[in-house]
Amino acid sequence: ADRSVSTGDLDTAVVMTFFYSHCNTVCPFLISSMRKVQTTAIEAGYGDQVTFLPVTFDPKRDDAARLREYAEMMNVDLGADNWYFPRPDDHDHAKEVVGDTFGVMFEKTGSTDSSMYMYNHLGLLLLANADGYVERAYTGNDPAGDRVWSDLETVLQA
Repeated sequence: ADRSVSTGDLDTAVVMTFFYSHCNTVCPFLISSMRKVQTTAIEAGYGDQVTFLPVTFDPKRDDAARLREYAEMMNVDLGADNWYFPRPDDHDHAKEVVGDTFGVMFEKTGSTDSSMYMYNHLGLLLLANADGYVERAYTGNDPAGDRVWSDLETVLQA
């Protein structure tokens, strides 16, 4: 469903990343880690105390239909009501939100005219507490879901 999501309005812990669905390098690992954490949180009874926000920086190709497809492909539980795919309005807005606000740089590569372009970008996962303060930042190609869950559980119990 289309709606506006602001991290400031959430009163839950937040697990957040920045990705695009056509990525075949780091993004599937980021989304997979988040999905593992989502599943574990729900099983542990914390499903309503955490929100998952993978933000796309490719709004041109990542429309609502594509993101639903992607969620299905990645086995994300959209029915749990705690996972949203924030989508900036356009490329400039994505630069503003992802680049300026969160400091995650991404750069178009390959054929920029066709729909076959890719991005160079940092693999980053953020864990913020219910007050909106970032508690942990995980970088690298595979932020292990177990470590993220362990830290999230600590944050939820604080």
